[in-house]
Amino acid sequence: MTKKPPDAKNQLRAAWDEMIKALQDARDAIDEPELMPAPPTDRNLAEGYRYLMGYVHSAVERAFHSDPVRPKFRNALSVITRSTIDNPDAIYFSAPIDGRKSYRLRGQAADARHWHGGEPIADSRKAPHYVIFEATSGEMPGDTGSLMELRPGKKTQTGRLDSSAITVNDDGSFEILLAPQCPSDYTGNFIGTLRESRKPSADGSGKKTRRYANHISGRQLFNDWEYEEAIHFEFTQLGAEGTHAPPYTVDKAATELRLLGDIVRNQMHFWNAFWTILMGTYGEREGSIPGVAFPRNRFNNVNAASGATGGGQSTNLYAGGVFELEPDEALIIENYVRLRPQYMGFQVGNLWGESIEYANQIGSLNGHQMTADDDGVVRIVLAHQDPGVPNWVDTSGHREGFMSPRWTYSDTPNEEDWPTIVAKKVQFSEIRQNLPESTRVVTAEQRREQIRIRQQHVQKRYRVF
Repeated sequence: MTKKPPDAKNQLRAAWDEMIKALQDARDAIDEPELMPAPPTDRNLAEGYRYLMGYVHSAVERAFHSDPVRPKFRNALSVITRSTIDNPDAIYFSAPIDGRKSYRLRGQAADARHWHGGEPIADSRKAPHYVIFEATSGEMPGDTGSLMELRPGKKTQTGRLDSSAITVNDDGSFEILLAPQCPSDYTGNFIGTLRESRKPSADGSGKKTRRYANHISGRQLFNDWEYEEAIHFEFTQLGAEGTHAPPYTVDKAATELRLLGDIVRNQMHFWNAFWTILMGTYGEREGSIPGVAFPRNRFNNVNAASGATGGGQSTNLYAGGVFELEPDEALIIENYVRLRPQYMGFQVGNLWGESIEYANQIGSLNGHQMTADDDGVVRIVLAHQDPGVPNWVDTSGHREGFMSPRWTYSDTPNEEDWPTIVAKKVQFSEIRQNLPESTRVVTAEQRREQIRIRQQHVQKRYRVF
C-alpha cells in the first residue's frame, strides 16, 4: 500500500517544530560552554540574545525571499544585523544568482571622480568612497556551521569589479554585465560568473571542473559621512523581465522554515568556534592560526583576506586583536601607512563580533575622520571615556572587545609596503603625555557635532524610503 503523504497542516507543523528546535540549538550558543560563547557577563549575555535575533532577521530574508530569477539586493549586515566584526563604514549587500544565466546591474552614483584617482569633490553630494562587487560559488560564510568550510576549494570567487575599474557615464550612471563568459563584442563593465580549472589526473591530462557563482555580494564603503551617499541598484536576470514566481506551495514553505533554523543555528555555532579556535580570542589553542590569532592589547600580523581567515573583502588587508581595559586605562594605537590605501578604517566590536555602536557613539573611525600627526602617524585613542583628543574611539563601556583595522588596495601591494599597527596601554590620566605636544583639544561641543553627522548619515544610509 502506498503511504499517504502528510497533509499540509501536519507537514508545516513538523517543519515549524524543526525550525524551533534549530533556534533552541542556536540559543544554546549564547551560554553553553561547549559551544564556546563569549564570557558570561551580564552584558555579554544580554547582547548575545540581540546578536541571535539579528541572525533571525537576516535568515527570514534569506530563507523566504531569495529568488535568483528575480533577484534583489538585501543588506547582508546592517545596524540591526551586526556580526563578524562588521565595518561601520560599509553597506554590505548580497543577492542570489544562477551563474549559468546573465544579469544586468545598473546604478546611478553622485560625483565619482575619486573612483579613478581624482580629488573628491568637497562639501557636496558624492558617490561612496569605494565600491566592490564579488561573484562567488559556495556557501555564505558560516552557513555550514563547521570550520571545515574554510578549507581551500570550498569557495571560489568567479569574478570581481571595484570602483577603480568601473566605467561611469557623465551623468554618474553605470551598467555591469554578469555572465559565464564575456561576449566577444562587449566592451563594458563585466563580472564573470564561471570559474574553470583542471584537477590533476593519473594520465596527466587533468579533468576540467566548472564552478558557477551562486551569489553576488559586495560593499559600499563611506569615508566622508556628511556628503557621501549610497547607490541604489537595479538588478535583473536577462530574459526573466516581467515574469513571476509560481504559486507558493506547502513543500516550499516547509523547506524554507527548516532553512531559516539551519541558517541561524549554523551561523551562531560557526562564529563562536571561529573566534575561539582559529582566532584564539581567549588564548591560543590547537587549531589557532599562527601569527593570525588575536593577541590582547596588541595586533596580530597584517594579513590579506582569505578563506582561511573567514573570507572578508578580497581587496582588504586586515589586522586584529582584543582590547582589555580597566576604567582608568586606555590604548594608544599607532597606524603607520607606507602606501596610501583607497580606504582605511579602525573599528571595534563586542566579543560576539557585533560592531560597537557607531551612530550615536564613536565606535569607529576611517581615513577621512582620522587626523594624522605632523610625523604622518595616525594615533588612535581607545578609551572608556572621552579624553578630549582627536581620533578617540569609544569602548561604550566594554572591558573587552575586538579591534579591527582595515586597509583597502585594488592591487595588493608588496608586503614591504603593507601598513603596520601597534598598541600601547597607558593610564587614562597619562594619555596626553603619550601623544605629540601639538595634539589639539576636542571640546564637548565638537564631539557632539561629530556624533550628529554620524547619526544623520546612518539614518540616511539605512532608510527604507
